[in-house]
Parts: sequence; structure tokens; C-alpha cells
Amino acid sequence: MSETPAAPSAVIPSPVIPRTGIGMDVHAYAAENEPQPLWLGGLFWDGERGLSGHSDGDPVAHAAADALFSACGAGDLGTHFGTDRPEYAGASGATLLAEAARIVRARGFEIGNIAVQFVANRPKFGPRREESQRVLSEAAGAPVSVSATTSDGLGFTGRGEGISAVATALVYPAG
Repeated sequence: MSETPAAPSAVIPSPVIPRTGIGMDVHAYAAENEPQPLWLGGLFWDGERGLSGHSDGDPVAHAAADALFSACGAGDLGTHFGTDRPEYAGASGATLLAEAARIVRARGFEIGNIAVQFVANRPKFGPRREESQRVLSEAAGAPVSVSATTSDGLGFTGRGEGISAVATALVYPAG
């Protein structure tokens, strides 16, 4: 009996599997006797009480960066920009987001999108949403959407003690 040669096996490409990440950031309002400017969603909010933090305290940009790190398994915000890194003291959230995007791409990923929602009683975000999304999208080099809500008077955000933000990011292998 003669054996029939096996047919060459077809090379089946691996599917591109996107990865998702979650980021969260919380900042308290700065003490009344130590005023800070408010940076939120990559924007300066004139006349608003600012947040305390090692950098500019922008929870929207910070949560977005953290979501990127989570999606590609690159640690977290503290790993890259923590208080042990004095060069990031006072850094803008948009700068940190741009650096996070660079790190993600250096690890072989592209960014699909980032979505952020923050919880606060103020400032009124709607009139500046598009501006914020543009600034953050430019920093990330990918679409960033931002939404805002209140907590109906509940918790520390409802009591006006600070702002929290949660973000999701989608990344996928480059190439």
C-alpha cells in the first residue's frame, strides 16, 4: 500500500484580538488655604477650585492614561508617573496621556479609542466637551470621548469634596 503524502497545512493567520483596560482616578479639591488651578479633561477652568495632586490633578486625563496601561499590561499611573518621579510634579494631564500613548505604542499596540466618564457637581462640562475631547484625542493620537455626571448628592463627589473619573480603553496589536 502506498501512502498518500499529506497536504501542506494552510497557515491560518491569528485573529487580531483587541484588549480592553479600565482606569480610575480620584482627586480631592485642594485646601482653601492652598488654592490650585482646576485642570479637567485637559482644559484649564478659570475661576474654579482646583484639585490636589502630584501633577495637575486632572482625573479625566489620568484615568484615560491608566486605562491604556491596563489594556496593554504596562502597570499603572503610579508605575510611570508616581510621586517617586519628581520630573512629573505639576505635569499636565494631557502630557501624561501623550506619554502613556507613546509607552503603549512602544509595547506594540495601537489605540482604538478611550472613553472617560467623570463624576462631579461642577464645573458645567457640556459647553466645553468638544474642546476637551479634541485636546485629549490629540494627546492620545486616538479618539477620546468624555462624558460627565453627578452623583445626586451622594458620596464624596456629591458632597463636593472632589472629582472621580473612570475610563475604558481599547488597544490592539500593531501590524
